[in-house]
Amino acid sequence: MTFPLWVWAALMGAIAQTGRNATQAGLTTALGTVGATQVRFLFGLPFAALFLLLHSTWSGDPIPLPGPATLGWTTLGAWAQIAGTALMLLLMRDQSFGVATAWLKTEPVLVALLGTALLGDHLTPGTFAAIAIAVAGVLILSVKPGPSLGHFFHARPAALGLLAGLGYGLAAIGFRGGITALPDGTFLTRALTTLTLALTIQTATLLIWMLLFDRSALAGSFRVWRSSLAAGFLGAFASACWFTGFSLTSAANVRTLALIEVPLAQLVSWVHFKQKTTQRQLLGMAVILSGVAALLWQQG
Repeated sequence: MTFPLWVWAALMGAIAQTGRNATQAGLTTALGTVGATQVRFLFGLPFAALFLLLHSTWSGDPIPLPGPATLGWTTLGAWAQIAGTALMLLLMRDQSFGVATAWLKTEPVLVALLGTALLGDHLTPGTFAAIAIAVAGVLILSVKPGPSLGHFFHARPAALGLLAGLGYGLAAIGFRGGITALPDGTFLTRALTTLTLALTIQTATLLIWMLLFDRSALAGSFRVWRSSLAAGFLGAFASACWFTGFSLTSAANVRTLALIEVPLAQLVSWVHFKQKTTQRQLLGMAVILSGVAALLWQQG
């Protein structure tokens, strides 16, 4: 079975994002949550611009000038991603990591609905079924029976989780809308152009915020510049892979395949951090992989 290019791009994005998350976890202790979060944008922007410049030079494909539609869609995606991150931080402050993860990973369902409504993406019943299976696997893996299940359905985490998932869903739709609105360039040129534009908007927004409210975390990110650069590179590379996927297929397909990141993170926890994996977590990972396999089977 031969898979389309977007599948390989999404898989590479999941692997790179797992590495970025592990790197950012170490930065949280030194910079705080907001400080560690902004590293992905501030230190990722130079790498995204470099990727775009190298590709344009190598391919000879000129960098397209974004028009109002691309600027509007990309700004929506950039600010929605920041909002989703802020809501995620609020959720994780109040709830267990498992409950927060479960709500956040409802994103592919929201992306599928938003993509159909806003961009006219066509998804088959089989694709919707694959998305539902994969998301069900996240729920099994992340939410323990008992008190945690009660917390999962509590009004506050439910509202925060759905809003955070909506933020990330709108981000994916905004980025795909920005890419498809560019009139010129190959799929990779349009993907890298939109990525650089998005990171520019996000960096400018967060720089203004941190200069006003959290200068110490901003200064701290430069003191640990080696780790910040590593997180920035991995974040930019992962995003380049996601945006490449968005340029080739619906955002729902890409974000569903991205759920492979959850079993990868569990594998890192097991191998690197020596954390035990329960039977429930193994079942959840198996269901996620079944949903991903169902999606890939339809694409092959």
